[in-house]
Amino acid sequence: MNNRTVFRNREEAGRELAGLLEPYKDREDVLVLALPRGGVPVGYEVACALKAPMDICLVRKLGTPGHEELAMGAIASGGVQVINQEVVTPFGIPAPVIQEVARREGEELARLERAYRGDRPAPEIRGRTVILVDDGIATGSTMRAALQALRAQKPAKIIVAVPTAPPSSCREMRDLADEVVAVMRPEPFNAVGQWYEDFNQTTDDEVRELLEDAADDTP
Repeated sequence: MNNRTVFRNREEAGRELAGLLEPYKDREDVLVLALPRGGVPVGYEVACALKAPMDICLVRKLGTPGHEELAMGAIASGGVQVINQEVVTPFGIPAPVIQEVARREGEELARLERAYRGDRPAPEIRGRTVILVDDGIATGSTMRAALQALRAQKPAKIIVAVPTAPPSSCREMRDLADEVVAVMRPEPFNAVGQWYEDFNQTTDDEVRELLEDAADDTP
């Protein structure tokens, strides 16, 4: 953990985060996956420092009908679908309903993938060491969904890497990931944005540009 109190911006946060990931530098099995949109500028700095390829991990939660904030599952890049039986069973959600929600969210995920990645194929996950990056973790719901979806693709190892997250979220992520790396673990936490001087929203154009730059830099 760093003793700093705030990052200037996501780029600086990414560079500091990369310093904690030095053991993964110059390894052919390493892949950096960033959660759009805010995680992409952080992930780009990490990927550049580690000399690793970068791509995105798009996740769409499947909201429970009538309780949309409660995730009954998730879909993610690579055609992965994860169903949370601990929600589906008590609510008695029938398969056709799940399929319809997954279809709608799948269309949006496909649209976002086309917008961000263009014609580039999704990376191979199986057997690789994946560093999953975001600009921070608050509740952790999106990161949990991403981890579940990635596990289904059988990577060798998953490292959750963020500039800032509360200690409680870091402990929770350790149950799902093989390793959790955070520059800061402040308490109280409140929100990710409070730990950045500049927390302006990352645009779709910025995401596309960074992904194109990362692809150009990959041997």
